[in-house]
Amino acid sequence: MFFFDYMLGLIGSLLLVICVMVGVAFLTLLERKVLGYIQIRKGPNKVGFMGLLQPFSDAIKLFTKEQTYPLLSNYIFYYFSPVFSLFLSLLIWMCIPYLIKLYSFNLGVLFFFCITSLGVYTVMVAGWSSNSNYALLGGLRAVAQTISYEVSLALILLSFIFLIGGYNFLMFYEYQLYVWFIFFCFPLALVWFASCLAETNRTPFDFAEGESELVSGFNVEYSSGGFALIFLAEYASILFMSMLFSVIFLGSDIYSLFFFFKLSFISFMFIWVRGTLPRFRYDKLMYLAWKSFLPMSLNYLGGFVGLKIFFMVMLY
Repeated sequence: MFFFDYMLGLIGSLLLVICVMVGVAFLTLLERKVLGYIQIRKGPNKVGFMGLLQPFSDAIKLFTKEQTYPLLSNYIFYYFSPVFSLFLSLLIWMCIPYLIKLYSFNLGVLFFFCITSLGVYTVMVAGWSSNSNYALLGGLRAVAQTISYEVSLALILLSFIFLIGGYNFLMFYEYQLYVWFIFFCFPLALVWFASCLAETNRTPFDFAEGESELVSGFNVEYSSGGFALIFLAEYASILFMSMLFSVIFLGSDIYSLFFFFKLSFISFMFIWVRGTLPRFRYDKLMYLAWKSFLPMSLNYLGGFVGLKIFFMVMLY
């Protein structure tokens, strides 16, 4: 019986990872198509019908190219940091709130924070182990940015933890059966979305990969497979953050088709922002995190705690 449960969990995890990878492949295609139409040109349209096979040809091209590495790099760390980065991006999907409880997580929110915090180290190690000044500078900027915005993310989630009274993502489903949280926490939803953009190093906060001034940042020394793994990890994180936004703010009805339309729309917004907004200045990024988002998150946290205490006093 135990072996059967173990195998069921293993097969379920494998299917989830495969589906996430396919989702990531088509997210890259969606991005290239949307950016193409924003810039009034066609996106990729040669490989397959309307370019549908483009992500797979890109993957084959990247993984068959020659793998180069800097002679003076710290080779073991340089080689394994993209692998570990992708591993973390896929591992974080295990806290997805399935009603069948693929993995029964009563502490799913804490698991989410642990994995996202570990993601910082892969960027830092990738930048440092390349033994290049450009890569190191990009890595340091990415670490400072990610740590700054994690504080706001943690406080926003802590507000909801006080509201729902637990660390399980399934409780978001129960509490949003009648009304979505976005209706009475709209400013918080905007702060969460902006923090997710900064957390996943996306425009207008893509300082880790600021091509125009950093020559691609922390991944400048990576080619072929290593670059592809970093690329996959970033897009898997974008997809997960979109899913999490839908779970927290848009009603966590994960078994309805409408949930996946919401998830796709949030992913589209990540791309829409990239096609519309220019890059922020770095000092303004830090100013936004510590002077704007942090006070707002703290105010909401205080408000939710007060609300919870008020209702407990009223009930008892």
